[in-house]
Amino acid sequence: MKFRAKVWKFGADIDTDKIIPARYLNTSDPGELAKHCMEDEDPSFSSKVQPGDIIIADKNFGCGSSREHAPIAIKAAGVSCVIAKSFARIFYRNSFNMGLSILESDEVFAATDQGDVLEVDMDSGTIVNVTKGKSFNARPVPPFMQELIKAGGLMESIKKRGVI
Repeated sequence: MKFRAKVWKFGADIDTDKIIPARYLNTSDPGELAKHCMEDEDPSFSSKVQPGDIIIADKNFGCGSSREHAPIAIKAAGVSCVIAKSFARIFYRNSFNMGLSILESDEVFAATDQGDVLEVDMDSGTIVNVTKGKSFNARPVPPFMQELIKAGGLMESIKKRGVI
């Protein structure tokens, strides 16, 4: 899978309550969650994010609660990929289970500004900042986890295999 899109940049320790504030957890409708994605960090995010855009963040993205609403909100907002120095472990797994592409890279955050254009190759883990002409490598995502993303998440993967 390959993505080419504009970057939205967020800092360190973006917790799940910043991704989707708890006051909106009375619904699990992806479209409704998308309307409030990242609103406490950037109130304009949901109205300005474009399909395919990429979020980059510093360390520990998705810390906090184990709510699946966070990766659902990001994916439903149209974000193609989240790249961070590191992810909270439960958010990392929930992202794959919900079909949200994520990559870990130590270098991208410092070398990329909001609005830059990135090209991301999930298969090779290569990230190119087209705006600045710089290339980076992300930590490899195991093939079975890439298959979860391609299928649309864990449940879709199981359905496609005919298990349920």
